[in-house]
Amino acid sequence: MTKIDTLRRFLLPCITPPTNQTAASTTGAASTGVSKKRLSTSLRDDVDVQDSASSSASSSEATSFAASDYLSPVTVPQRPSKTMVIGTIFGRRKGHVWFCVQHDRLSVKPLLLLELSIATNQLVHEMGSGLVRVALECPTRPELKSCLLRSVPVWTTFCNGRKSGFSVRRSANEETRMMLKKLESMTVGAGVLPAGSGSGESDLDEVMYMRANYEHVVGSSDSESFHLINPDANSAQELSIFLLRTSS
Repeated sequence: MTKIDTLRRFLLPCITPPTNQTAASTTGAASTGVSKKRLSTSLRDDVDVQDSASSSASSSEATSFAASDYLSPVTVPQRPSKTMVIGTIFGRRKGHVWFCVQHDRLSVKPLLLLELSIATNQLVHEMGSGLVRVALECPTRPELKSCLLRSVPVWTTFCNGRKSGFSVRRSANEETRMMLKKLESMTVGAGVLPAGSGSGESDLDEVMYMRANYEHVVGSSDSESFHLINPDANSAQELSIFLLRTSS
């Protein structure tokens, strides 16, 4: 072996570092990167698992709320039926008051026609106070229990809390139909018809009338009412007529 080979043998490893260390360091860095990568991946997976768990929990809560809302419906109480009708109060100055209800002002066949036991001058006096409430009551007898309130023939009458005798349901006769024919062009108004217009009584004097829209409220099979719709917003006039079937 020459001197050059000997020097090369001993000095070359000192000048050139072994390749296995580089490989080792490379392998270590790669393993570190892999470990770091695996650590970050595991953390991200944990975060994803937590997010998915929270989202599933919130969705389950929303589903449970929706199901509870669906399973507990809100019950709405039944409301009374309300319609608008045309009501006419009329009567002779020295006679009694009549109350006529029509669905159509052109029809001479009224839906309800009552001869009230209230005198005309008494009603005018009560209307001066601004509040008139007429209550018509009938007892719940077996023969009247199943019929409509508008078909009850006789009523006990109260005007503003005071008993005023008995009112009677009537059928429209020729005189009443003639009077309704004269008023068919009017929806709201008040006035006086000359003698001979007819109101179911003898033609002794002129007929006073008041015609307006009424709100017809059907509360049940045992209660109905008619409420005057005042066309004058500044007026405090209130007029209501109640039909009641009592237990006594």
